[in-house]
Parts: sequence; structure tokens; C-alpha cells
Amino acid sequence: MHSPSAPVSSPPPPARPPLAGLTGAGAVATLLAVLSGMLTVLVVAEWAPLVSFDRWVADGLHRRAVDEPGATWANRVLTDWVWDPWMMRLLTAVAVITLWLRHERLLALWTTGTAALGAAVSQGVKAAVDRERPRWPDPVDSAHFAAFPSGHAMTAAVTCGLLLWLARRHGAGGRLWRTAVVVAAVSVAGAGLTRLWLGVHWGTDVMAGWLFGGCLVAFSVSLYGRVTLSGKR
Repeated sequence: MHSPSAPVSSPPPPARPPLAGLTGAGAVATLLAVLSGMLTVLVVAEWAPLVSFDRWVADGLHRRAVDEPGATWANRVLTDWVWDPWMMRLLTAVAVITLWLRHERLLALWTTGTAALGAAVSQGVKAAVDRERPRWPDPVDSAHFAAFPSGHAMTAAVTCGLLLWLARRHGAGGRLWRTAVVVAAVSVAGAGLTRLWLGVHWGTDVMAGWLFGGCLVAFSVSLYGRVTLSGKR
């Protein structure tokens, strides 16, 4: 009699490529870079449909801002205190100090570098494009330097994107994660929309701020993953 054959174990699943988890952030960074570049080219070329869109949005919101002083005051408080770029940088600084005290020095330096690069890119693109801000006979607020991209929108996108990334890396999930995502989304949207209400930016300035900021964070996340992965080999 033949002894029963031993059960044949199924082969182990193929190993997941080491960089599989990083391709998502890289793909997002590429997409946002393309969109940012296209928008910048159209703005520099003063493409008529885009100029008309910007003027239509700006005129409509400015009329409301003049007619609704209470809402305009609220928008000024939000843009000057809650979603001001320096407030965003303060949040980043708190996160960096926390990482440093936890001895996560590379991550702290990486976060600092990404935030600093965001500020440099914003100012550099502003100087290169040198777009004028909207002008009004009855302004409700004022701002200086060039318009494109919106520094408020870009700083909020970079800050909130980095904080979400750090929260996820440190195990945030469930209700905490959902709350963080909602707060971040409201902050990024609000930082840009308040600038439109106050008539100190064109709509495409704000769009560019969101796109540039999202692109920078996605690129930073992807590159950090590749750097740390290569260091473990």
C-alpha cells in the first residue's frame, strides 16, 4: 500500500515590489506638476477664456464683499489669523519640534525642508510670473507683491498635506483620521476662498497655490520613502 502523500503547500505569494507603496505619491506628484505647469503657461499667455473666468469670479465676489461687510470682516479674521501663512508655519514648527524630541531627526529635517521649499517656490514663481492683483475703486482689503500663485493657498496646502502625512505615519486612524482630513480640507479650501472674497487674488492664483502645494507634498512624500528605503538596504 502506498502511504498517503503529504499535502502540497501552495507557493508563497510573490513579494511585493519594494517601491509599490510609493508609486501612488509619485503619480500624484507627476499629475499635479503637469496641471500646475499647464495653468502657469495659460496664465502667462493671458489665455482669453481664463482671463474672462478670473474676471467673472472676481467681479461677482467683490460685489458681495462690498454689500456684506459682516461676512467680509469674518473673512479678514480668518485670512489674517486662522489661515495666515505664519500660523501655518507655526503649526509646522510645532510638528517639527515634536519629531525632534521623539528623536525622529531625519523626518523633522525633511518636514522643515519641504515647508521651506514651498515658501521658496511660491516666492520664486510670484517673481517670475509677476502677475498683477485685482484692482478695485472700493477695495475691502489689500495685499502686496505679485498675485500668482496665492501664498495663502499654497502654504495651507503644504502645511496640511505634511501634517496629514505625519499623522498617518504615526498611526492616526478611525475617527481621529477622518476629523484630521476634514479639518485639513476645510483649511486648505478656506485659505484660498477667503483671498478670493477679499478681492486680493484671481481664481487661478488660488488654484495654482493648491496645485503647487499638493505637488510639492506628494513629491516630498514619494522621495522620502525612496530615501529611507534605500537606506535600509
